[in-house]
Amino acid sequence: MRLGRARVRNYRSIIDTGVFDVEKMKTILVGANEAGKTAILQALQQINRPAEVEGLEALRDFPRSKFHQIRTGAINPAKEIVVEGWFILDDDDKALLPSDYADVLYRRGRYANDEAFHSIEGGPSIPTTTTISKDVTRLVAHLRRSDPPEGSNAGAEAAAKDIEDLVGTWAPSDLVSTARGAALETALKAALTFIDEASQAEEERYDRLMIACNADKVRSEVYKLLWAHTPTFVLFNNYLRVKPRIQLNHLAARVEQNILDDKTYDYGNLCLLKLIGFSPRELSDLASKEVPAQNNPEAIKAYQKSLDERQYQLNAASVRLTTEVRSIWAPDESRGEAAKVRIVPDGQYLKLVVEDSIGVEVELDQRSEGFQWLVSFFVIFFAEAEGKHRNAILLLDEPGVSLHGLKQREFRSTLSKLSERNQTIYTTHSPFLVGPDELDLVRVVEMKDRATGTKASTTVAASDSPALLPLQEALGYDLAQSLFAQQRNLVLEGLTDYWYVDATSKLFDDAGEKSLEEKVALVPAGNAGKVVYFATILHAQKLKVAALLDSDSAGDQAAKQDTLTHTLGQKAVMRTKDFYKGAVHGVEVEDLLRDTLIEVGKEELGWDVAVEAAAEPSRGIVDIFQRVVTDFSKYKLAKAYLRWTRTHSLSDLKAQERDAFAEMFAHANKVLK
Repeated sequence: MRLGRARVRNYRSIIDTGVFDVEKMKTILVGANEAGKTAILQALQQINRPAEVEGLEALRDFPRSKFHQIRTGAINPAKEIVVEGWFILDDDDKALLPSDYADVLYRRGRYANDEAFHSIEGGPSIPTTTTISKDVTRLVAHLRRSDPPEGSNAGAEAAAKDIEDLVGTWAPSDLVSTARGAALETALKAALTFIDEASQAEEERYDRLMIACNADKVRSEVYKLLWAHTPTFVLFNNYLRVKPRIQLNHLAARVEQNILDDKTYDYGNLCLLKLIGFSPRELSDLASKEVPAQNNPEAIKAYQKSLDERQYQLNAASVRLTTEVRSIWAPDESRGEAAKVRIVPDGQYLKLVVEDSIGVEVELDQRSEGFQWLVSFFVIFFAEAEGKHRNAILLLDEPGVSLHGLKQREFRSTLSKLSERNQTIYTTHSPFLVGPDELDLVRVVEMKDRATGTKASTTVAASDSPALLPLQEALGYDLAQSLFAQQRNLVLEGLTDYWYVDATSKLFDDAGEKSLEEKVALVPAGNAGKVVYFATILHAQKLKVAALLDSDSAGDQAAKQDTLTHTLGQKAVMRTKDFYKGAVHGVEVEDLLRDTLIEVGKEELGWDVAVEAAAEPSRGIVDIFQRVVTDFSKYKLAKAYLRWTRTHSLSDLKAQERDAFAEMFAHANKVLK
């Protein structure tokens, strides 16, 4: 199962984050310092924490400004929800459950007194006395029929009386609990032989009552299964490091005496040994073992075998680490940068060394902070991934903070790969860990003041400008890189146009259809009026440039500027109406996806404008959304379309929509050839 929504209340700086959505794979929390990002991760971990993580404690975790209310009794910690999450079941979960529970939403959380709770939203309800009373009355009447089979009257009467007396002790609102259901089931089974099997109505009535008897028991079993299959929330932070030298016999002694140092020291070392496949004592004993005498060939053979096994395991772990680290930290061999990570035995020591391009080895702590963090991250993750983290949600607090910006951009793809196996939520201040095509994955965390506390926004619409800084920088960096780096450029009016064109082009790519050429850079100008400036600057650098303008009044005004047409030429000034076949006047990019956006608006956002759109086919779809939806924004709609394209294919677009974009891509490719 995966986390679909979450909410945190009364935890440290948090009064109430509000309910915020969590993406299927990767969710990014951004915000200023002290906004409460780490507190959100720490609270989420309490939904289903690992065994070694401390539980909630009101004195430490409840907001200090409200703690006096606990002391005075105004707040009862046993009733104060701190964190809750709503989980969506996957196919493996559904296969374990009765079919009528397949679409339930599982809710789990924890109170301020550290007591866990869970509930199910949806699925069959537990019947009450009232809901089964008609079936019971009619079954009893059937048992007391006036013409029973010969010799059965006394037994039927007794069975009817047992059922009647039993249910008669229940109040109308009483649930048919497991205990009540078991008692009624016994009485029903005793009555079965007196039910006329030729009567289909009575047979079905009997079956319904038996189902009612077991409803609470079945629901309890569903609860147990969902509880057992809830993912563990595993929090990583920047303090977990692997030490370059591990003293094996000292570590083995601490493990055996259960006097391990805190997580910041021993945890990384133990993960390294777990990755290798040996305990500290096994490696220590092997290092202490004397070489057998030459006259004992069997002992020599066994000793050599143990050394070989250790070497093979060390080598395999070294290769795995090197491969993963090099996928991000591509070494510049001309500068002698790190090329290999090796785990080397040295008596009672196990060393983690880094070999450069000319073969010089140095211990890990002599490399940069960023390189040390990266190696430590992979050691800890790989060591735990096959165990408790297999069914886990990863919470990463400021991952890669010590990596160079460009290394962070490469690490972003690693986070995406991790999220394919483990749902991942991470916090960041870095624009390099937020891709320009990942803004729909962002949740903005902000704190306007201490009285209201931390808030988590599902939309990128925070009022706190520092919270949005990483997003602005991510877009700015990407735009700056694209402005003069690409020979071919298509200038668009705004960011939402960029998302629509880019996401749809990817749908064409995935389907093997001709999309926008890979070498064409998409450049959002900000609005129609700025298109001419971007186009002029790019053209002055002797780059090939085309522009796509909406066919509304702003686009018309921009298209009429002599500078634009003189600079680019008439064919390079593309208008949305040139590719549209329909009744809309003042065509915008959204109108090229009119039918799909109507469906996306309803499915993703609950905005149903189908009736209005059908009644006014000549009105632009954005205008219709604005008139019908109170809180409409073009940004939300574009963001919903981005999510939609991740789970749909080109064939899900309507034929006229595919044709419009195919013609647009072909024209842009030709102009920019």
